[in-house]
Amino acid sequence: MPAPRRPLDEQRLRDAVDAANLPTLAMVTFQLTGDPRWLEEPYRPVRSSGLGPNDSGGLDATAAAELRVAAVEAITSWSRGAEPAVPNPDLDLLRRMLSIAMGEAVPDEYEKLMREEMGFEPDPGPAVVAPAVVAERDLSVVIIGAGISGLIAGLRLQQAGVAFTILERNDEVGGVWLTNTYPGAGVDTPSYLYSFSFFPRNWSTHFGKRDEMAAYTAEMADHFDLRKHIEFGVSVDSATWDEHQQRWTVTAGSRSWDASAVISAVGLFNNPKIPNLPGMASFRGPIFHTAQWPTDVDVTGKRVAVVGTGASAMQVVPAIADRTAHLSVFQRSPQWIAPNAEYFAKVGEDVHWLMEHVPYYHAWYRFRLAWVFNDRVHASLQIDENWEHPERSLNAVNDGHRRFFTRYLEKQLDGRPDLLEKCLPDYPPFGKRMLLDNGWFAALRRDDVELITDGVARITETGVVTDAGESHDADVVVLSTGFDAQHYLPGIEVRGRDGVRLHDTWGEDDAVAHLGITVPGFPNLFLMYGPNTNAGAGGSFIFVAEAQGRYIVDLITTMARDGIGALECRPEALHRWVAEVDARHQRMVWSHPGMTTYYRNSRGRVVTNSPYRVVDYWSMTREPDLADFQATPVAVRTL
Repeated sequence: MPAPRRPLDEQRLRDAVDAANLPTLAMVTFQLTGDPRWLEEPYRPVRSSGLGPNDSGGLDATAAAELRVAAVEAITSWSRGAEPAVPNPDLDLLRRMLSIAMGEAVPDEYEKLMREEMGFEPDPGPAVVAPAVVAERDLSVVIIGAGISGLIAGLRLQQAGVAFTILERNDEVGGVWLTNTYPGAGVDTPSYLYSFSFFPRNWSTHFGKRDEMAAYTAEMADHFDLRKHIEFGVSVDSATWDEHQQRWTVTAGSRSWDASAVISAVGLFNNPKIPNLPGMASFRGPIFHTAQWPTDVDVTGKRVAVVGTGASAMQVVPAIADRTAHLSVFQRSPQWIAPNAEYFAKVGEDVHWLMEHVPYYHAWYRFRLAWVFNDRVHASLQIDENWEHPERSLNAVNDGHRRFFTRYLEKQLDGRPDLLEKCLPDYPPFGKRMLLDNGWFAALRRDDVELITDGVARITETGVVTDAGESHDADVVVLSTGFDAQHYLPGIEVRGRDGVRLHDTWGEDDAVAHLGITVPGFPNLFLMYGPNTNAGAGGSFIFVAEAQGRYIVDLITTMARDGIGALECRPEALHRWVAEVDARHQRMVWSHPGMTTYYRNSRGRVVTNSPYRVVDYWSMTREPDLADFQATPVAVRTL
């Protein structure tokens, strides 16, 4: 949406425009002036070759200077009362603008999505349920978890006028951003994208660190007055459906809550995966998982062993390498790592000023990040059956990615053939979540850091012993071994129709849900961040969570409007969804046999990741299809 209108200081504007992202600035200037030349050469940006914001857009110095001068004039005129010439681009024009802004073709279906995301056609919000209906039906919802998903669901219910309670096991909101306090913890998606679409912030760095993310979620809860609905320190044990009453009973210890519906917002990365290594109990020093980093541990001058080289380890190791006496890093398999110059870069005050004062700037800047980090790479994740090098890549484009990332790795590890051999993956790029270089390679090059590729056999009183029988002394052992992401709703017994347990329905590690949200036999139960909704290629889950929150609350308000007491996913809807998800995954990178990943269960089925683009999932959840559900009218309640 346009920024508030008020005359701007021209010198301040000129200073800020000098720091502007030029592709974004070109779109702003066109919308304010309507002059088509800002969509043509020489002002058209070139395609970014990496994951950076491409601030220059590839414009030469003359074109850049001309654009800045025109932008200052247009923004100044707007601030003094001139109306934007193109306040709401029509369908064809917006499609064209999206592609021009990126310097590459953006699929047509993004027009509808971005029209809403960018505020040209704002989300009207959920339908409001009349207070009399809420009171008569005793309409209420229990949300389990006050992380990002739970807060989104709570806000949508609050907007709809539906009573709700959020049960949170911790003493503050934030979910993983509250509990993961290990050194270096932060997002690997740009902050201006990894944020609520409805609650902007002036981020201090391009990739927010844990403390700022935790503060942001707390500020969101305060801003929308959600805390009055949250009960902290409540660890849910069970949820049981009463068929006659059409109600759920949620229990935690000796307490219970009665509700019309339950929304699980417990997240995917909430249950640390701790290996059962022989001898762990004998270790004399601190031994802990990254998600349980003790507040009283100081690694300064200590010999530290880090078991694992995934996303958390990649943040921990560079953050502590200059403090430890010696760092032993135990790697099961290497990761593909992308360069990103902005990882630690601060967001300047000029950029903050542009975001706050210049119309359309935040919207276009965020769109550009969304395209690069969400869906741009999706087409290259498809397996080409005729590709001649299936052992190393999926297709010609994916092979190009492999060459690009390999060149970067070779440059970073130049002169260290030992590390090069250990760090070069033998599986296709994006087979695991792409990681950003935050000083990882520089840390590995240090004389006091050792990368060990033998498996960990056991822990002793004084350190770690590998499968090869080599001992590595340590004062502290850090288990960076990920999360048990294949078992949804861990520790919560959910019983649906006829007392059937949800975990029995799913089996050991094969959770399924229609759209990742609903399960036959479990009426009025809705999952957020459920099976097959993880964005494995990267991007912002907050975007997916907003889509899920909208879908779920729309179903709940529909129940109130139409006198529905129980809404249950039809088995055929789930079967259709699972069949399509599995078929799509068979053609995608995460089914490639060349790597081990938590994405797949014990039978090789991909259970966590979505095979769809973000725009596809947004479209699927835009409006619930009641044909996917069996609706039972409201029953007469008995005491």
